[in-house]
Amino acid sequence: MTLTQLRYAITVAESKSMNEAAKNLYISQPSLSSAIKELENEIGVELFRRTNRGILMTAEGKEFVGYARQVVEQYQLIESKYIQKENVKQKFSVSMQHYTFAVNAFIELVKQFGMDDYEFAVHESKTYEVIEDVKNFKSEIGVLYVNDFNKKVLSKLFSEFDIEFHEIMDCHIYAYLWKGHPLAEKKEITLEQLDDYPCLSFDQGGNNSFYFAEEVLSTYEYKRLIKADDRATLLNLMVGLNGYTLCSGIICEELNGSDYCAVKLKSDEIMTIGYIKKKGTIISELGQKYIEEISKYKDRVLD
Repeated sequence: MTLTQLRYAITVAESKSMNEAAKNLYISQPSLSSAIKELENEIGVELFRRTNRGILMTAEGKEFVGYARQVVEQYQLIESKYIQKENVKQKFSVSMQHYTFAVNAFIELVKQFGMDDYEFAVHESKTYEVIEDVKNFKSEIGVLYVNDFNKKVLSKLFSEFDIEFHEIMDCHIYAYLWKGHPLAEKKEITLEQLDDYPCLSFDQGGNNSFYFAEEVLSTYEYKRLIKADDRATLLNLMVGLNGYTLCSGIICEELNGSDYCAVKLKSDEIMTIGYIKKKGTIISELGQKYIEEISKYKDRVLD
């Protein structure tokens, strides 16, 4: 297996066409097909499936290309620094469920390191996509939660995808409301008290299973339920419809403003927020600093 073969596989994956990839690589299509076939034979894995509509990556192919990108990028960094004597921007990408504090930690990271020498990416996404991003090396780190309900399913998925989960903090469950909500002044509330108000939930798309819900207590029979795709929409629905969502209780006024509050839910449920990474990978300096920034929010966890 050579770097050239890895580059070929990456280009085919991006082009989704053997002919198009060959043009981009300035080689003949038969030569490219032969090189890919030799690579597949060597590793004993079918990377691409040829169809009438073009090239489709297999599940094993997606994983392999993820590793290939990591190898090629690291080689390019070494080549640029020690051979071409160039300064290449180090990349850092993180995927997360919709946590304001995780976004704020990312902002602090960017402020500390600056953007002259680094290239950053942040993806607020659905639960399954957060896991897939880490699996496929789109992101170095993913931020999500586990609890007693979803732990078995997510742990099985982590194992299948060669991913490990690291705990950061445990949180009780809170109802996140705007301060004009009729229940906003309560010290503690029950789900029954919230029944007359719409529960707001992040839509999980094609993986809309209870186990992938970003909100705990996903199996509760809510009388009113609205699904949305982004945090800004949820905040608008909180104000416009007296809606609420269930959360960790960590308030981040730096980004959401001071018009919202968290009221403790009467429940013994605990959610464990943590980060995931690919097994066997070493977390970069940027990744380590990001985890440090998120860990600071332990002090904001409400009792």
